[in-house]
Amino acid sequence: MAPIATSPDTSTSTTPKNLAIPLIDFHTLLSASASAKAETSKAILSAFEEDGFLYLKNVPIAPSTLSEVFASSKRFFERQQWQKDALAWTTPSSNRGYVARGREKTSSQLSRDEVQKEKSSNPDLKESFEIGREGVDGHPNQWPHIFDLEGADFKKTMEGFYQECKEMHRLIMSAIAIGMGLDEHYFHKIVSKGDNNLRLLHYPFVKKEVFEKNKGQVRAGAHSDYGSITLLFQDMRGGLQVQTSAGDWLDVTPIEGTVVVNAGDLLARWTNDVIKSTKHRVVEPPISEDGVDEYPARYSVVYFCNPDYDTWIEALPGTWEKDKYGKKYEGINCGDYLVQRLSATY
Repeated sequence: MAPIATSPDTSTSTTPKNLAIPLIDFHTLLSASASAKAETSKAILSAFEEDGFLYLKNVPIAPSTLSEVFASSKRFFERQQWQKDALAWTTPSSNRGYVARGREKTSSQLSRDEVQKEKSSNPDLKESFEIGREGVDGHPNQWPHIFDLEGADFKKTMEGFYQECKEMHRLIMSAIAIGMGLDEHYFHKIVSKGDNNLRLLHYPFVKKEVFEKNKGQVRAGAHSDYGSITLLFQDMRGGLQVQTSAGDWLDVTPIEGTVVVNAGDLLARWTNDVIKSTKHRVVEPPISEDGVDEYPARYSVVYFCNPDYDTWIEALPGTWEKDKYGKKYEGINCGDYLVQRLSATY
């Protein structure tokens, strides 16, 4: 899916049925030019207001870093099952460690009972490894360095990558603030701790017959993300789809050298739904070779960005006063909301 240029700094990735996901040059956010920064910030905000999704190119993370992150992730999932299980995810409050296939069901449902029904009929076809902020009392990360030197290298790689993504979160939140007419540092004090979640994902190969026998089967169920924004680094397999306002499911085709960014629920609540938290899912990718009876494995790396857990989230001034419904959501503590959503999906 080749981007179609619309300006020197932004272009548009088009999909059928008139959904357009903008392709925006991140480099201009690092510009000393206030006008260039303002133009890019407005483009980012506009994308979040329209469809909740965008692509970023020229991000400040080296391709070699991403290659090592993906290689380290693949090596982790190739470990013996007993090693992965020894690092198992335990509680929503911690949200760290290995999640075996079938343990989580991503869903838009808020009720645990409803999520369990979905899990019984259409379990997610994935395994993951969750990494949180280091140094949180009572919630240590479950690193594989206890097994071998490769595990120690894995820890070093992911710790460094976590910090690079944290800085991207800060810069994107600055852009959102500028686009909204706020001071560019408005969000800095409430994203300073980095209470974020780095998720490594492996979708194992799947026989075609799995999807043929169960028409509702997907690799990851339809859901919106919970935090402020999400940074998605994906391989070229494909399968990610976003739901339009008309209810259609459209492909978010991988574009090499880009990061997919989408807004989450807490950012939508913060802006009284001025910014959209859009549902998305992962389905089987297209098969390019005739006669192939299985879908290949897919890997992705997701960095879920959140406000600091002690942040109180309610509609910002200027986002609700002219809305005929006023404030659409009651105020809520960030950490409480995240635990509530995670509790339903496990």
